[in-house]
Amino acid sequence: MQGIKTGIATFETSSPQWDDWNQSHFAFGRIATFENNQMLGWAALIPVSSRCVYGGVAEVSIYVSENSRGKNIGKRLLIALIKESEDNHIWTLQSSIFRQNIASLHLHLKCGFRQIGYKEKIGLLNGIWYDNILLERRSNKVGI
Repeated sequence: MQGIKTGIATFETSSPQWDDWNQSHFAFGRIATFENNQMLGWAALIPVSSRCVYGGVAEVSIYVSENSRGKNIGKRLLIALIKESEDNHIWTLQSSIFRQNIASLHLHLKCGFRQIGYKEKIGLLNGIWYDNILLERRSNKVGI
């Protein structure tokens, strides 16, 4: 819920049901980090398409809890997710990030993603139109 409350992390307005979330994400590439039984952050991969030609392309979801930001947790999660993706034959990772989510944009760029464009006013949230910045990372180990 913390990510939803920021207003710049997702267009979702409520947490998805577990079965829906579980079915929409790959079985691999689900990473979480905990301290004292508190989740500090998580990262997961979503297929971008059911077409076989896109079988090696995944979308990144990543979240760092409010109290854990600025501690390199996001970077550790994203680096681990990249390795997990390559271990499972994913050659391209994509991310679509709100323009206002500067921390997430910087994190992805630091981890080898590049900006490839943007979608202008792609979604309406609470009466405000938001742009999404499009980023991708092409593996230098898989699909070369």
